[in-house]
Amino acid sequence: MSGGGFLKALILEDDDLVSELLETVVAGIYPGALVKVAGSLGEALELVSGNTFDLFIADWNLPDGAGLELVKKVRKSDSDVPIVMVSARSDRDSVLKAAYYGIDGYMTKPFDVQQLHQRLVKLLQPSQDTVPEVAALLKSSLEGIIQLPTDVDPADVLELIRRQDELSPSQLAERWREEASITARLMDVANSTSFRRTGKPVESLRDSISSMGVGLALNQVLALSLDVSGKLKHEVLKGLAKSHYEGALQVSKEAQGLAIKLKKQPVSLQKAALLSRLGELAVVKVLNDYIALGGALDASEAEQLVRTWAQPYGNRLKVQWRLPLRVRELIGAVHFLPVDCTQEDRIIMRAAAMLAGGQKESEECQRLLRRLGMDTEEPIRD
Repeated sequence: MSGGGFLKALILEDDDLVSELLETVVAGIYPGALVKVAGSLGEALELVSGNTFDLFIADWNLPDGAGLELVKKVRKSDSDVPIVMVSARSDRDSVLKAAYYGIDGYMTKPFDVQQLHQRLVKLLQPSQDTVPEVAALLKSSLEGIIQLPTDVDPADVLELIRRQDELSPSQLAERWREEASITARLMDVANSTSFRRTGKPVESLRDSISSMGVGLALNQVLALSLDVSGKLKHEVLKGLAKSHYEGALQVSKEAQGLAIKLKKQPVSLQKAALLSRLGELAVVKVLNDYIALGGALDASEAEQLVRTWAQPYGNRLKVQWRLPLRVRELIGAVHFLPVDCTQEDRIIMRAAAMLAGGQKESEECQRLLRRLGMDTEEPIRD
């Protein structure tokens, strides 16, 4: 197997939902798998020319040609690598034609996820005998699509945040009506002391969103989507994920308090704060994959790897999730702020991070609060 013990797969599929499903199934069979997704034949052929793969899954019909062209190219140089075709075609002639070019499996759309999983398990015969080097796994995972192990995809929430000005509480309630975790989170927040205006409980998801506003509701769901600890099986990693997640929540609370004091809208600052530990959470996810493959880490090793790799993973996710430059700058300010920076929002983010870290009395924090025009002797929050 290429890449030092972890599987490398290429999925050729122009339907985003299908490619995400295939990627999830492959990753479930091989934790830590490096999956490349190509949406066109041309893109797939280009990837093949410069890389080696251990598995190919190719759609038949593509915008710029047939997936069989990829099969032909691969088989010219490798007669053994597993290749699976997926297609809406189920007629005998199509199956025979694909078989002629040397495929190892043929799945017709729409396919059953359980059946797909079973087919790939039999084809790939996963083995835990070879454990990759943890550094190699971390390096290779940076090259692919990074997915946090949560029920709610942060990328989907961020797309909604980009469109929040055109979304109504009713539209969001309809979108989330079958998401039990989101409904519970938003109704709990809406019924908290901060949002109880009439003394009567909020009884519907739509009313919950209305009471807090679309922007804040989206931030609450973003926070929910970043809580990966419940999906991790190893106590050391659970603790690390929980610590970094709670750290981001605390920065968000402090940023909100500062914004309110300064009579600024807090929503964008809260969002940036919630995203300030992206890299750490992504690294913990990959370390979880490493242990699932048979690797072992103690607490100090895991913490050191998170410190070392958090920044490149955070940068990768900022690009993958298409975060605007302003959001990236606000996230960056949580960790570092040049002395000569004059942007108030970035000063708020750095001050919030220091307050969240219990550094209010430090010289830097006191200087930042004075620059914001605050009396450093008074409490920050009302």
